[in-house]
Amino acid sequence: MFSVIVPTLNAAPDWRRFAAALRACVPPDRVLIVDSESTDGTPELSRAAGFRVLTVARRDFNHGGTRQWATQFTGEPEILVFLTQDAVLADRDAVGKLLAAFEDPRVGAAYGRQLPRPEAGVIEAHARQFNYGASSDVRDFASRERLGFKTIFISNSFAAYRTSALMGVGGFPADVIFGEDTVAAGRLLLSGYKVAYVAEACVYHSHAYSWIQEFHRYFDVGVLHSRESWLLDQFGRTNGEGKRFVLSELKYLLDRDVRQIPSSLVRTALKLLGYRLGRMEARLAPELKRRLSANSHFWVTN
Repeated sequence: MFSVIVPTLNAAPDWRRFAAALRACVPPDRVLIVDSESTDGTPELSRAAGFRVLTVARRDFNHGGTRQWATQFTGEPEILVFLTQDAVLADRDAVGKLLAAFEDPRVGAAYGRQLPRPEAGVIEAHARQFNYGASSDVRDFASRERLGFKTIFISNSFAAYRTSALMGVGGFPADVIFGEDTVAAGRLLLSGYKVAYVAEACVYHSHAYSWIQEFHRYFDVGVLHSRESWLLDQFGRTNGEGKRFVLSELKYLLDRDVRQIPSSLVRTALKLLGYRLGRMEARLAPELKRRLSANSHFWVTN
């Protein structure tokens, strides 16, 4: 038995593709939409599709806290599946393929492969290729010797958790700016569970971030790593992975669209600046942090 939880906010633009793919893969009564006071008819569209709907005040939304709150309305299924509103399941078996990872009783979490949107540009497409390879993998705590910080890579855009394991490590944290999935994966690995990457379970999900959006996102990554420093202590630093990404992107662009290299270099510089400012957020004024962050609402109470 499993349930699917999908946080939404003004999801109407992508709704037709998203809902059709989800209904083809999952019985509608197993889907719980958690809507943050959408103004574009998302709740009505959700109910028309046969999905259950909960509403959370937009000011109260938290990436970890809201997901954790929603779990109490799912009837305690064995597996909890999480999607984001713009992650379109690639085939009718995508969720089933992801759930198959839990045949191993030591797997506490699993996540699927994210493919670039059909309209994705080269920079957008490379990010998905680099982070989501074609080969499946199962990681345990010892994998940190091989993979370092990549050991706890996971994405709630398309991920599933064994409910007993997730709750056994405290569920999703309610006090993180984002990265609740990363924190949960780290806790699971420290508790002896495994995390599976299932390359056969696919969704179409990618973003064409602007330069400033990249900066904001990496500021928040820095905040997460500053406040959850145990992640770095237990699983290693991120420097090597960042360098590998940059070199891989440059090679990818040389082969496909050399004109994008200047943009790539600017993005890299802004990511690094954002990340370093995020790591030193304790010394920054609250109003400045709100302006630098992609999750400005987080700073109202934090």
